[in-house]
Amino acid sequence: MGRKAALHNLGCKVNAYETEAMQQLLEEAGYEIVPFEEAADVYIINTCTVTNMADRKSRQMLHRARKRNPQAVVVAAGCYVQVAGEALTADGAIDLIVGNNRKQELISLLEDFLQGRKEAGLLDLKHGAEYERLSLSRTGEHTRAYVKVQDGCNQFCSYCIIPYARGRVRSRKREDVLEEINRLAENGYREVVLTGIHLSSYGVDLEGESLLDLILAVHEVEGIQRIRLGSLEPGIVTEKFAKTLAKLPKLCPHFHLSLQSGCDATLRRMNRRYTTEEYAQKCQLLRKYFTDPALTTDVIVGFPGETEEEFATTERFLEEICFFETHVFKYSRRKGTRADQMPNQVPEPIKTLRSSRLLELNERNRQAYQKLFFHRELEVLLEEPMEYEGHSYQSGHSREYLPMLVALEEDRRNQILLAKPCEILKNGMLLALPVEGEKESFIF
Repeated sequence: MGRKAALHNLGCKVNAYETEAMQQLLEEAGYEIVPFEEAADVYIINTCTVTNMADRKSRQMLHRARKRNPQAVVVAAGCYVQVAGEALTADGAIDLIVGNNRKQELISLLEDFLQGRKEAGLLDLKHGAEYERLSLSRTGEHTRAYVKVQDGCNQFCSYCIIPYARGRVRSRKREDVLEEINRLAENGYREVVLTGIHLSSYGVDLEGESLLDLILAVHEVEGIQRIRLGSLEPGIVTEKFAKTLAKLPKLCPHFHLSLQSGCDATLRRMNRRYTTEEYAQKCQLLRKYFTDPALTTDVIVGFPGETEEEFATTERFLEEICFFETHVFKYSRRKGTRADQMPNQVPEPIKTLRSSRLLELNERNRQAYQKLFFHRELEVLLEEPMEYEGHSYQSGHSREYLPMLVALEEDRRNQILLAKPCEILKNGMLLALPVEGEKESFIF
């Protein structure tokens, strides 16, 4: 009987990609994958370290695994262990440490441990390293695949520990990306999302490569009908970038532009490398070349030193840009960052109030954007059947990433059809009706 392995992921889409890649390595090595709640011979926790709370959750999951089966091999992987380093070697809950850029070696590290040759799998990422060769042929989603194309970050925002956990920028070779995407297309995936720790930096460490070059190459992959981009920095949006993307039929008009604050003084303390005026210009460029593109963003409230006036400036800026979706985060201190040592830390109750105000604004902006598409014909990639208030639908997303419920009883997942939104439902999704003439409505 083969060994059983269970995995648990914490953190971002890049972590999720790497967890699935490790699962694939285990399956290829003959391991049976079981749910994390079940008894297993090996538990692998891919940790996160973006906040002190993420560190705590990572430790909790490691100890939970040890409690579930005291005889199992407990593997701590990822960002938290990369930052915590040798301090974790004294933790009795952990048998094996696999830092970033060592996940590709998971099987050999495991076998060495099981044969008594224990090694802490940490690398020094401060002085450059090769891109880690992890890849996928399938993912947990059946229609959309996230593809990691870049790792590391050189920005050193004052609140962020990630450059220390992930190291400097490392880009994946174009041929490796295309090989993986071709494999995903052969396995039936319609949509790919290019993602990375700092996606906009793709290619800075490769001669003659850029993110735009990579997108153009992915656009030529047969079978892929949609391309999405992960989080972008505003600086990458130039006239050439927006104009070129607008000519690509597969490129979805959905752009997540990282903001963090709508106040220039706060941005300077954060060590963000743009002004609100420059950011607004980038949004205008995208709206110039795309019709009603979905613009989404992240905002941190309660950053050290953020006054009521600075917060009000951010609130006004968000009203002016009118994003489709704003992800609001209360500032969370992270040891090892400059922001953790800054004076004038904002009390938690004030952060909560500011967060609530922006979440209310986000709801108004989201509904205003959704209503723009009432009775328009939208291409919807169907994902899975879904019940809503006693009726059967197909869930899916438009090219703008509008979440939709299409009035179809038959399971048509992984097909793209034309549908017209007509109502915003209580769960925030759009109710949509197929365009008349069912055969004509299915376009792929």
